[in-house]
Amino acid sequence: MNSENYYAGMDLIRKATEIRKDIILSLAEAGSGHLGGSLGMADVFTVLYFNVLNHRPDEPDWQERDRLILSIGHIAPVLYTTLAHAGYFPTAELMTLRKLGSRLQGHPSRETGLPGIEVSSGSLGQGLSVSVGLALAGKMDQQNWKVYCILGDGELQEGSVWEAAMSASHHKLNNLVAIVDRNFCQIDGNTPHVMELEPLAGKWEAFGWLVIECNGNDVDELIDAFQQARFSDDRPVVILARTIMGKGVKSIENDFRWHGKVPDDAQKDSFIAELLLNQ
Repeated sequence: MNSENYYAGMDLIRKATEIRKDIILSLAEAGSGHLGGSLGMADVFTVLYFNVLNHRPDEPDWQERDRLILSIGHIAPVLYTTLAHAGYFPTAELMTLRKLGSRLQGHPSRETGLPGIEVSSGSLGQGLSVSVGLALAGKMDQQNWKVYCILGDGELQEGSVWEAAMSASHHKLNNLVAIVDRNFCQIDGNTPHVMELEPLAGKWEAFGWLVIECNGNDVDELIDAFQQARFSDDRPVVILARTIMGKGVKSIENDFRWHGKVPDDAQKDSFIAELLLNQ
């Protein structure tokens, strides 16, 4: 990674708080979108873009960059906000989220020309397959970059995810890291009630993956998990990151009803006050 993109410790915590604040502001301005998962994954994205990824915001198509695929495309607000804070485009553009003609559509799209978007996404269950293809291409071309794929835990109920998982281990894609947002929430309720996923770690292990579990809202644990992932043997790696939906805003934490809900003006101010109080 470029040294100017390297943050650590308290710097990452402060950056994640700034990102959460801008997520709230942009979604309130948009009047629609997905708040809960975006807030919950802010620490993961902060650690990735400011500590882990090898990338150049001023050269987004740099050949040697690590590739990040957001399979869980509806949490685009956290991706957009992190990209803006990393220097891919001005943070003022975040206020155009979901507006007609904006580069920041409800789900990531390469067609808008927004820098930092590797693939259009939003149809759940597809991102890991794309990531397997990219990782395999990297191996064939003898490239050193890694592919990071972010999945939701509810998304793992899609059968195509497990087809891709089987393919990745078969091809020994140790340049592939999947990150699962393990918040136990999805649009219709809690994952154990909709469709039980456990034993989740055991499933990934049975499919031939190296499994790392961590607190996805703890920057130190995340840094350690990504460091472990860089030194896998001949297996793809999955990080099961336990997160809290709505993290930082206590009044909505772990409430699946905020999966696809946004604050009104009064709630926006209240949420930001909670966020700053609890940082």
